[in-house]
Amino acid sequence: MSNTLSLATRLKAMRDADLARTMRARSIGAAGIKDFFDLAEAFLDPVSIQDALSHLDRPTLAILAAASECGGSPSAGDVAALLSSMTDGEVDAATVERRALLARELLLLEEHPHTLVAYDAVRERLLSWPESGLPSLAELAKTHSPGALEPLPDVDQRFTDRLGVERAFTATTAVTELLVEVEREPARELAKGGVGLPDTKRLASSMSVDLESVASFLAVADRADLAARETGSWMITERGAAWLLESTGGRWAALASAWLDRLPADIRVLLAHRTHTHWGHGLRGYLDWLYPAGGEWMDDRVSTYTRDAELLGITANNNPTTPGSLLLAEGAQAAAAAMAALLPAEVEQVYLQHDLSIVAPGPLTPQVDSRLRAIADMESRALASSYRVSTSSVNRAMASGESAASMLAFLRSISLTGIPQPLQYLIEEAASRYGQVRVGRVEDESSGAQSYIRSSDELLIGTVLVDQNLTSLGFVRTDPTRATSRFAIDVVFWSVSDARYPVAAENADGEIIALRRQRAVKSQPTDTSNPIAALIERLRLGAAPEGEGTGQEWLIRQLDVAIRAKSSLTISVTMPNGTMVDYQLEPTSVTGGRLRGRDNKAAIERTLPLSRIAAITPAG
Repeated sequence: MSNTLSLATRLKAMRDADLARTMRARSIGAAGIKDFFDLAEAFLDPVSIQDALSHLDRPTLAILAAASECGGSPSAGDVAALLSSMTDGEVDAATVERRALLARELLLLEEHPHTLVAYDAVRERLLSWPESGLPSLAELAKTHSPGALEPLPDVDQRFTDRLGVERAFTATTAVTELLVEVEREPARELAKGGVGLPDTKRLASSMSVDLESVASFLAVADRADLAARETGSWMITERGAAWLLESTGGRWAALASAWLDRLPADIRVLLAHRTHTHWGHGLRGYLDWLYPAGGEWMDDRVSTYTRDAELLGITANNNPTTPGSLLLAEGAQAAAAAMAALLPAEVEQVYLQHDLSIVAPGPLTPQVDSRLRAIADMESRALASSYRVSTSSVNRAMASGESAASMLAFLRSISLTGIPQPLQYLIEEAASRYGQVRVGRVEDESSGAQSYIRSSDELLIGTVLVDQNLTSLGFVRTDPTRATSRFAIDVVFWSVSDARYPVAAENADGEIIALRRQRAVKSQPTDTSNPIAALIERLRLGAAPEGEGTGQEWLIRQLDVAIRAKSSLTISVTMPNGTMVDYQLEPTSVTGGRLRGRDNKAAIERTLPLSRIAAITPAG
């Protein structure tokens, strides 16, 4: 007997929020769904059923399989008795009912609260499992699980923590450089997925990692909402910009907390109770047993989180570090305190060298590092980082509002060696040349130009106009010292600045102004379109209005489904005197506004006008 009719009726009666949640849990899309019957068929599709079963653990699968084996309308006690007879232990009805609740929410069991009746498609799928190499009811009912995780080897925990903190520092540093680089220049996402090779090479060079690691660190940043895709490119988010101003320990805590928040609840509970065990093959073997139909879904699920645990120093060689154990057992705050105690102390003083390099004897505080990056280019990032001041870096700092005096004052405040004469000379010289090229906004845009570029040095502006890196700006020379562009002032300014010319932005009065490069996307971007919500609204509009009887289209659709499935229905008919009479019929056709069906109980064929039918329910 088909369950399409009863499930369609159940779906129609569900609250919108519950229906949307169930559709998301079952990965049911909106494509091809025209009414509640199509939606019911999507839920009962064998592929959808198998996908739902693959996400259930062994005890829940055993309950579903036992309910299918019992036949009829078994109660939780009936299912518990069957499982108890097949195992060494006792299974109680309360446990069965509690686990069956999830299956009922996923629409694998019918909605009757006191019975455990699996839909036909679910029953057929489970009974066919042995033919596909998946466990039978007897195999599912076995209570003996393999050893979940192996005890930690007898090694010094300090060694594990030392390796873990190295990885934590490396990961935090890599994500920092990733965000700094995509803030400077977004990374393009390919249509087929993944960052383009040129951008991957650029990011790998900035992060000091191999090409293959870029995607992993980008996934870590994405999970923590530090980077996001917008208009086909990866950019830093507002949360990412704030994250850069946190301490190293605070940055790690945000990454670890995001890992924990996304950790599947079942694996999280498993690991939380085994924070001093090895996460190697034993973990995978146990999960294979716990989710016998998991397959590739479980492979991806486990490998992603164990890989990132190693990456972030939550584990080291599959052994939980002290911060990692605390993260699972007590939460992010306790883990952050433990990691902060292990990380190297941050410093605020640096060595300024005569060769224009700047060496930090340890990890710099975020405030000093951020200000120093505005003045100098990062050369190497490690426990002892190095920077280098150049004419282009000074120009960049001037463009963001710095002056020679402010830069020298800042460097003097953090220097352990004073300011070397070559460095002071470079800053003062670059500052004196700054603004030889000016960019401004065109007041009258009737010509199509939005901005202009000018310089009293004809040779210099000529060099800018023939620079191959700037041809896309479409400069049109209006006189020997001036040209216009159809692009806005900020586009022209930052393009010329990135090309390392001493460019300054000016207002209408010729005064130099500071421009800020805005390349941060909103944190946690929301998709305004919700296809599931739109589908449910459309289904409601197409269904019969509440309180107005059975809509003609809904009625005919129910009868069509019953005719195809040769199902018996209970049809409530309003008689001329106002009384209600129920007929048990197997519908055979609907024509001319009338229903024809066999009344097997009375052994006759009946013809009923559709206008008199008040309600239809599955027989029994």
